[in-house]
Amino acid sequence: MPLTLHDTLTREARVVRALDGGTLKFYCCGPTVYGPAHIGNFRTFVVQDVFRRVVERDGTATLHVRNITDVDDKTIRDSQKAGLSLADFTRHWTEKFHADCAALNLLPPHVEPGAVAHIPHQIRMIEKLIAKGHAYATSGGVYFKVSSFPQYGRLSHLEDREIKLGASTAATDSDEYDKDSLSDFALWKARKPEDGANFWRSPWGEGRPGWHLECSAMSLEYLGEDFDVHSGGVDLVFPHHENEIAQSCCATHGRFAHHWFHVAHLMVDGGKMSKSQGNLYTLEDLANRGYTPEEVRYVLISGHYRAPLNFTFHSLDAARHALQKMARFQKSALERLAIHSVEPSGPGPFASAWETLNHDLNTPGCLGEVFTTLNRLKPAHLSDSEIVEALGGLRFILQALGLKLPELKEDTATDVPTEVATLAARRWEAKKNKDWAAADILRKEIESAGWIVKDGKDAYELTRK
Repeated sequence: MPLTLHDTLTREARVVRALDGGTLKFYCCGPTVYGPAHIGNFRTFVVQDVFRRVVERDGTATLHVRNITDVDDKTIRDSQKAGLSLADFTRHWTEKFHADCAALNLLPPHVEPGAVAHIPHQIRMIEKLIAKGHAYATSGGVYFKVSSFPQYGRLSHLEDREIKLGASTAATDSDEYDKDSLSDFALWKARKPEDGANFWRSPWGEGRPGWHLECSAMSLEYLGEDFDVHSGGVDLVFPHHENEIAQSCCATHGRFAHHWFHVAHLMVDGGKMSKSQGNLYTLEDLANRGYTPEEVRYVLISGHYRAPLNFTFHSLDAARHALQKMARFQKSALERLAIHSVEPSGPGPFASAWETLNHDLNTPGCLGEVFTTLNRLKPAHLSDSEIVEALGGLRFILQALGLKLPELKEDTATDVPTEVATLAARRWEAKKNKDWAAADILRKEIESAGWIVKDGKDAYELTRK
């Protein structure tokens, strides 16, 4: 079943296909390693992981390249604050990123190039751009001439937002005062005193590459002039990906990426996630509150990737219950057969979930179909062959989503009735709103139904009386 995916460039859903008919080549903009990645970053990486898994489960080989940005203003600034060399500083945060990726069950990319190791490649690309008249050198560095590329703006539809070449910007780097136009962007930044020892030699003097150039040089090195899919967060559409298209197309004879796949923002409690709000959560922050990486991953795929996702602690509680429900079905079915596991052989009775997932990577719709199917599958009423098919289908979907089921404790062996779970969720919301009277009434209703609700700092538990 072919995967269709919205293309940011054409604004249409298109079938995802490998240009060479064999291996699907895709590039993902990776992290800037100057601190721990937060769950907003990981929403993009988790969705990209599901994309790769779906493609591979349909039998297509992939070549997944995801870069590491280990030189830019932030890495240089913070490494010097920490009193560490740039290499030691970025190595620490790269290792932390890898550990978080493993915890979230992300498949490692086939190639993970670092920007510093590819500075020679970036210099060669700049030389080509200058020779073709698309870039120029000044005392402040080397800049790409946006006016030399008439197609500039086609990805972000600049004309729709009335952004014109040469218009002033709200923030302009102090080292870019000598550009021909304010719309031009840096390919090479001249060395500044605050850079310390972080500079490299080039035909245009000592300095370092511009951030946009790094991805173009690395994608060219490992994927070629034309490749299948380019992905990142929606915040990268402009200017980062717009600039990548311009410099890559002008430096080569290729079209660059043929399909653009962007993931929307993550919000927290309905608002923007930021350090100043104290809600820039990392995986470690959530682990300290008692939540598992599996529950975090479930939340991050619980909304459609093209719509902003609102993260709440209640959503983590809901994820815990959802994973436990799937685990209870699996446990019951395996016990019926007196076996330990079943290998995935295809979607089986979860075919509707698989079909939904292949329609623009609709993860929430897929999860909904999974539970619709689980609700009608009762192991006690199925034949052995039907149970095997159901278990294999569930494993197939779980692997496509990258979800691991928890080991069940004794007190989770019984399903929480839907009406009780609804009462508990309403009570939790009442507590958050400090409506103590309503919360107390709802607690009594829960107890009348034969359940006890136990409150924690950021979550609650339901157990039978």
